[in-house]
Amino acid sequence: YPEGIGLHIWLHTIEGHKPHDLANINGLNHYIGMKKIVPDSIPELKILPYIIGFMILFGLTVFALKKRSLAWIWVILFLVLSIIGLYDFYLWGYDYGHDLDPHAAIKVPGMSYQPPLIGTKQLLNFTSTSLPAMGGIIIGISILLFMTAIYIDIRKGKQS
Repeated sequence: YPEGIGLHIWLHTIEGHKPHDLANINGLNHYIGMKKIVPDSIPELKILPYIIGFMILFGLTVFALKKRSLAWIWVILFLVLSIIGLYDFYLWGYDYGHDLDPHAAIKVPGMSYQPPLIGTKQLLNFTSTSLPAMGGIIIGISILLFMTAIYIDIRKGKQS
């Protein structure tokens, strides 16, 4: 964020990279008719900590019991939850960028302002970038490690 403003989306809240970034983004977006980003009004931010907590406890249980079938269930459940989460975030971004106030000060016919799900996108004179932070990277690594463990276990079973 050396040249601009940014947001961090955590499991339980959304914060600006710098103290006033969220307010600045809400202020700028007001001119083109976008809704305010109000973390307390986003139900997923209340639910996600419990889902991740459950997945951590389930993963530790699978590790302790060393059951391949439970490991498969964990991986599949985590993949399904991840896909649902990304789809939900896409829908939120779609609504956020398309459901504009018709009385906004600035209107560009045919223009929508949907931020990218992952990657970078030019929105008028702003560049919007959305990338996974450490939490998303840890989730990806966790899924890969579990899948690797299952693969190694299957290979070991075929050799004996």
